[in-house]
Amino acid sequence: MAGSVALQRFLARPVLDVAPALLGAVIEHHTAAGVVAVRLTEVEAYAGPGDPGSHARNGPTPRTAVMFGPPARLYVYFSYGMHWCVNVVCGPVGSASAVLLRGGEVVRGLELARTRRPAARQDRDLARGPARLASALGLDKSLDGAALGGSRSSSAVRLRRSGRVAGEVCTGPRVGVSGVGGDAVRYPWRFWLDGEPTVSTYRPGATRSEPGRDASP
Repeated sequence: MAGSVALQRFLARPVLDVAPALLGAVIEHHTAAGVVAVRLTEVEAYAGPGDPGSHARNGPTPRTAVMFGPPARLYVYFSYGMHWCVNVVCGPVGSASAVLLRGGEVVRGLELARTRRPAARQDRDLARGPARLASALGLDKSLDGAALGGSRSSSAVRLRRSGRVAGEVCTGPRVGVSGVGGDAVRYPWRFWLDGEPTVSTYRPGATRSEPGRDASP
């Protein structure tokens, strides 16, 4: 999507409309070292307050403030004290909706992505999973709250939507949070492209009565 205004308009819609529409889109990070671009094949939707899997379920905090702001911003958080994960803020101001970028295919900057992900055995594993995707793109806490631009913008991180998605869009429970309030049944909000080798492996969360983990936004 070329213009930032058009991108904001696209992302200002309800999260369950935005999330599947991001499949096939390309996210790029421009740095002094070069550009890495990833075609998105897997995402998850989080609806903010009222969603037991969301970091924003209990309202705004200094950490989640960006989620309550305007759409087309990045929410970057540290997961399990080891990995960065990246989300695109969407919906109207105050909704705290976000889409977790779970997996994708590196379509530009393959060599740079390999240097950032030396443990990846195959190219399909470079951005297969949210932590790997963030690492391959070179996204970390310094980008938390950063503006997401259109393909012709000057933003460091840009989104280019595809005109048509190849493959069937599948839905299912979110990864790692299925133990929260019957998440697997009530929130089948993971979306992925069928048959894509870059889609991560589904792992349910441990059953518990109270949410308290950091696997999702």
